[in-house]
Amino acid sequence: MLAAARLLRASAVQYGGAARWCSVQVGSKEFFDDLVGKKKVVVFMKGTPDAPRCGFSNAVVQILRMHGVEYSAHNVLDDEGVRQGIKEYSEWPTIPQVYMNKEFVGGCDILLQMHQNGELIDELKKVGITSALLEAEAGQGDKEDK
Repeated sequence: MLAAARLLRASAVQYGGAARWCSVQVGSKEFFDDLVGKKKVVVFMKGTPDAPRCGFSNAVVQILRMHGVEYSAHNVLDDEGVRQGIKEYSEWPTIPQVYMNKEFVGGCDILLQMHQNGELIDELKKVGITSALLEAEAGQGDKEDK
């Protein structure tokens, strides 16, 4: 019983507090609306940013790291309701899933393509995030001017 209470408390903290835990069903539209609204960039992935559990999730983490993006990450392996629910919420069958300003962007393949063609920098700018790659580029320009 004590272990179950600890698990419930840990889940409540992870997904927005005890009051929300009781009032919003995990996996519901309201649950995901709340999660994707907490940060400008939200990622549903297998594993955590420090320990991705699949290559696609790792690729998303690496791309966001290159751009210096702070984001909220949710490990779908922790809860089957979250794992299946996010697929229904986005109408997208695969994990990872990336959201910006509450809007579904796509999975690993789309984020990689956006990164490669420069579109990710523009999308980040639209949500008020300056890519670290732009800052690095600006710093290089300063060095070349000297």
